[in-house]
Amino acid sequence: MSQIVDFKNVSTVGLESSPVVEALAGLRANEARYFMNKYKHEFTVVPARESQEALEYANRILKEERGIEFAAKPLETSRFQVENIQFTYVFYEDGLGINVMYTVDDPKKRAVGFKLSEGMEVPKELEEKKFKFARQKSKLAGTIRGSFFVIKGQY
Repeated sequence: MSQIVDFKNVSTVGLESSPVVEALAGLRANEARYFMNKYKHEFTVVPARESQEALEYANRILKEERGIEFAAKPLETSRFQVENIQFTYVFYEDGLGINVMYTVDDPKKRAVGFKLSEGMEVPKELEEKKFKFARQKSKLAGTIRGSFFVIKGQY
C-alpha cells in the first residue's frame, strides 16, 4: 500500500525498525519537499516487500555499474517519472537512501545518488569504493551527507 510522504508533519511510519528512524524520516521528507517544490509532484513510497521490481532495478544498476550490493534491509521504495526523468528511490533500515536518476532522452544525465541520514556511518559497501561525501544542512533531516556516481550503461 502506497503512502504520500508528508514533509510538513514528518512521520516515521514504515521506518520504525531503523536505528536512526527520526533522521531517516527527515531524509525521506526532505526528498518529498524537493519534489513538491521543484515539480509539484507528491512523493509516495511503498513497502519494499511490495515493490520487487523497483528494488531489482536499483540493485541491478548498483551491481553492474559499481559492484555494490548492500547488506542493509530495504524498507521502502518509490518509483516515478517527472518530465523526462525516471526516479527510483530505496530507503534502507540503516539510514541510507539511494536514488537512481535516469533521463529518458539524455544519456549524459543519469546517476545514482547516496544520502546518509544524520548519525549513520558510511556503509562498508561504499567505504570500500572510496566515495567522497559532501554535507548539506536540512531543517527536516539535520546534516545529510551525499555522494553519487554517473551511470554509463543502458537500463
